[in-house]
Amino acid sequence: MLKKVVLTNIHTARSFPVIVDTDDDQKAILGAGKAPNETAVVTDIVGVDEAVHRGTTKAPGKEEMVILFGGLARCLERNISTIKSLELISGRLTTPRYRGAVADIAHKVLDGEKLSDCFARHPDLFTEDIVALIRAGEESGQVHEVFRQVARSNDKTQRVLKKLRAGLIYPAIVLVLSVVVVIVMSFTLVPAISKLYGAMNVSLPLATKIMMGFSQILLQQPYYVLVPIVGLFALFKYWPKIYRMPKVQIFLTRVPTVGNIIRKSAAMVSFRCLSLLLHANVRIGTALEIAARSANHVEYERFFLRVKEHINDGMSLPEGFLIESHLLGPDGRMIAGVVQMAGETGGVNELLDDIAADYEEELDIIAGQLDKIMEPFMIVFLATIVGFLIYAIYGPIFNLSKVILPKKPGQSVPTAQTTP
Repeated sequence: MLKKVVLTNIHTARSFPVIVDTDDDQKAILGAGKAPNETAVVTDIVGVDEAVHRGTTKAPGKEEMVILFGGLARCLERNISTIKSLELISGRLTTPRYRGAVADIAHKVLDGEKLSDCFARHPDLFTEDIVALIRAGEESGQVHEVFRQVARSNDKTQRVLKKLRAGLIYPAIVLVLSVVVVIVMSFTLVPAISKLYGAMNVSLPLATKIMMGFSQILLQQPYYVLVPIVGLFALFKYWPKIYRMPKVQIFLTRVPTVGNIIRKSAAMVSFRCLSLLLHANVRIGTALEIAARSANHVEYERFFLRVKEHINDGMSLPEGFLIESHLLGPDGRMIAGVVQMAGETGGVNELLDDIAADYEEELDIIAGQLDKIMEPFMIVFLATIVGFLIYAIYGPIFNLSKVILPKKPGQSVPTAQTTP
């Protein structure tokens, strides 16, 4: 349930509305970050208003996770209590979901629950690797250090991924405009040329027949225009779920350039996660299992789970990496060599973090050049669309000579005469 908290300053009488995703008024006030010199009025948001707010409100992202864990680390380092730290940090959060989660965590901690169990109640925000790190920090008494590591790791990851997403804006705009152009031409230009070519009774190319058929469908059932619009909306909105499908991941991994970016992204996230878990003294089997789920890629997930099986069979971590290195692509042998060296010298978690940092640097370079990398694909895509439209519209013109200049029986086609 969404709740609207109106905070009013008692000195200036200025009000500021805050939306919190919770089912309790006290939690809503805590999640809104109420200051001592403010009053709070809580109202419920239900029905259509709630649906509109949920549909238009910014979704939780890694930026707020960085703010949350970075702020908690600073507060706990200065011996501020956990409850007070959560109250202070709630005022810096911007999405209703995070505000409600922080308020719920504070109330559960106040009731005597462990901090890791409180975070585990919100799996949509805090993944299993984060909960495992917090649990390890509680056992070692270094929760603030764990929070700092989580904030630093997510900050690095989200900066790189943000650049990659920004580089994909240009292809998305090209795709949307292509669909819009085809739809507009189907309602305007194509019906006119359909009448012209139909009256002349000439044979039409396949591309023209497809274009005319598509236009006829849209003219007779205009609501079909919503199909590509809804399709594009669903593609962008549900792309994370579509990407989780193993067949989609394997197909994209085989695509030149795109597959390289996907592999490096999965390696950066999973190896950094494994490094943090090993640094926090999490059991290696548990760490590999959590790293497999954090990779968000079927081949890397299979790699870590197989390495775990080899370790359960009595092998060492370097041996497991070497046996399954083929699942990591072209860099697999190199990564296995680094882990083997770490097994001899110690400090596996440091070298894994170095591997993640190397991938992060490579992705940072790729993100800065992504528009240039995608440009050839966009040129081919646009050339295909434009070429199809030109051929569909102007292709029949080459057959009009049979109608305009019909050949009579026994008469040759007139040719130009030259004078001596």
